Amino acid sequence: MNFLFLNSARKGWGGNEKWTLLAAKALDERNGVSLAYRDSRLGERFPVKKFRLPFIAELDPLTLFGLVRIIRRERIDVLIPTKRKDYVLAGLAGRMSGAVNILRLGIDRPLPDSLLHRLIYHWLADGIIVNAEQIKQTLCRTPWIQPDNIRVIYNGLDCRELEKSTQENYPKPFTFTVVSAGALIARKGFDFLIRSFARFLELSPDAQAGLVIAGDGPERKELEALAARLHISEKVLFKGFLQNPYPLMKTSDVFVSASKSEGLSNALLEGMFLECVPVSTFSGGADEIIEDGENGFLVTCGDQEKLAAILEELYRNPASRRSIASAAQKTASQKFSISGMKQEILDFCTETRSKKQDT
Repeated sequence: MNFLFLNSARKGWGGNEKWTLLAAKALDERNGVSLAYRDSRLGERFPVKKFRLPFIAELDPLTLFGLVRIIRRERIDVLIPTKRKDYVLAGLAGRMSGAVNILRLGIDRPLPDSLLHRLIYHWLADGIIVNAEQIKQTLCRTPWIQPDNIRVIYNGLDCRELEKSTQENYPKPFTFTVVSAGALIARKGFDFLIRSFARFLELSPDAQAGLVIAGDGPERKELEALAARLHISEKVLFKGFLQNPYPLMKTSDVFVSASKSEGLSNALLEGMFLECVPVSTFSGGADEIIEDGENGFLVTCGDQEKLAAILEELYRNPASRRSIASAAQKTASQKFSISGMKQEILDFCTETRSKKQDT
């Protein structure tokens, strides 16, 4: 089976791009895999056949007819668009060429009942891959969405690559290190995390503790200013975008995902595999993998007192911290294999293709 992934990201690197890379590499072992992309910095990361296209707009004719040519020349069976702009282009190109169009959606958001959304998610989509049951349930609240066309496929972890990436020595920044990673945008909830960490320091003023944030984005200056207003600048390190954040994560004690809206975070799973205690908001599918108090902790986004109390408990109880981190590592390594994700994608694409051919 031949696949064409679409990713029109202009800059930056996030969970969407990471999933696309992992899925493309896994499927490329025995299938034909190509990538249609916009940003050369993104294309450089993919060890598959690549096609650079303009991706100017959702109805960009240059990109649309470029996709159709690629589909026909490379005999593409399945298109997997991964961003909103890609969905329309892939859907139209699929209808023009006969290729199957399977959207990949990795964030939990209500779907407004509009003609545009009906076009994207119903008329032009042959299937939808989501990475959490919660996302599927949210989509199914829209009356014209067909549940049978949605498949929950959890993100996979390339465990060998993660282990290899942590071989670099990284000095632990603080005796008790809390780490978080992601684009510095409002949706990711870093302001909530910083305020909660400041409250934790009020509860434990002598704690040899610090917060390290890996990532960059438009909110960085505001977040740095927030840390300064809370008088914790020396305890909050902004590391910017890290090509390899895993040595830092490996030395850390706690990984926090503070998002207001999310899917199943790649970074959260990676933190679990690297034996950080995972703490996450009830966003996307976090509660599908974390059993509160057993292999991590769950907190409502905005509940600063609860998050601060969790951090204090973990700081005060190293033995409990190690036990929960070990349970988290076991969950991540046993339930989120890259081979399992690959097989589920193949199965769903095969079923969807057969269904389309029968109609």
